[in-house]
Amino acid sequence: MAEIKLEDILDKKHALYQLANRLNWEHLIKELGPFYCEGPGRPEIPIRVIAGLHYLKYLENESDESVVEKFCENPYWQYFCGFETFQHKLPCHPTTLVKWRKRIGEKGVEKLLGHTIDTAKREALLPEKLIKNVNVDTTVQEKAITFPTDTKLCHRMRIKLVHAAKKRGLKLRQTYVWVGKRACIKQARYAHAAQMKRARKEFKKVKSYLGRVTRDIIRQADLSKDPELAYLISQSERLLKQEKNTPKKLYSLHAPEVECIAKGKAHKKYEFGCKVSVVTTCEEPWVLSVLAHHDNPYDGATLKECLNKAEENSQTKIECAFADKSYRGKEHHPDDVKIFISGKKNLPLRFKKLLKSRPAIEPIIGHMKNDHRLSRNYLLGTIGDKINAVLSGCAFNLKKIINYLKIEQASFA
Repeated sequence: MAEIKLEDILDKKHALYQLANRLNWEHLIKELGPFYCEGPGRPEIPIRVIAGLHYLKYLENESDESVVEKFCENPYWQYFCGFETFQHKLPCHPTTLVKWRKRIGEKGVEKLLGHTIDTAKREALLPEKLIKNVNVDTTVQEKAITFPTDTKLCHRMRIKLVHAAKKRGLKLRQTYVWVGKRACIKQARYAHAAQMKRARKEFKKVKSYLGRVTRDIIRQADLSKDPELAYLISQSERLLKQEKNTPKKLYSLHAPEVECIAKGKAHKKYEFGCKVSVVTTCEEPWVLSVLAHHDNPYDGATLKECLNKAEENSQTKIECAFADKSYRGKEHHPDDVKIFISGKKNLPLRFKKLLKSRPAIEPIIGHMKNDHRLSRNYLLGTIGDKINAVLSGCAFNLKKIINYLKIEQASFA
């Protein structure tokens, strides 16, 4: 029995069906081709399938597991990924998406963002004159970690060291399993009751237990021959040394790259993750670049890099950029771009209107956070921060194209 083709049963006016036909998949496959290599092993999954799954993941705010599972339920998703007939099996294992992101890296996902911008330009939705004037702002992309406290970090670090010692057959003098857990619980309760003297006393116990286990392992193990254990010991020593005001503190054991960032928000004084700079067009806002920055740099120091990346993605020279007062400092401004800071007076009417519309970038960042996975990053490492930020920008542009397609279909109806 012949299989029925998807294009014969799907609604050709559906926005996702229209989007699948308007994206230049052949060009994208050619751009991502150099990241693949010929050699022995299982055949590669087609680029369009993997790239399409990533577009859908961030467009619909799904995880790796859920986007693969829902692929079998949605024929429009299958058509978007390039299949001609309905598929009853999973397109790939969820871990394949992880490996593909590692393979293409930040440069590869930037090509996915450039592809969405190129599609908008080709469909006459994004004229080049709009790209010449941009808005710039920064936000925080939080990491998927629990709220860090020194007591909790020391307690978890001691547990990790005890497990590592047992795995290697090291006989510790004492593991502090019971008394360590009890001291950690007591510290939290005393702190909640505002009995800070007692809370500090329990924290001192937890820290002492960690120090004893650490020194016991150092005496018994040869760290030069065991890099994994040496890394755990270095993390432990870092925790033992750090104080309240220590710069570059360790806030997470599985994500040591996390930084504490204060953006002056009333509802959230501190955020734990990395700083992200976003560049959008001033009118009919489109995302031109999204860059994750580590070591918590000054906003103005990120300006040149994010504008250069926006020019690279859009293939258009930027003439004017509008930013808030956190970008002050002419030594950071590029020479070939006019920078307008909020509050600047005596401007021509045209620039005055554009500067007044600069806050329009705020709701764009809000949509990227709430709808496209920028609010909380679950990808590992610094490269995961960068990839997640760029893909959220891709999803925002795709959603904007879909909205235009819906309006176009409604006008023809």
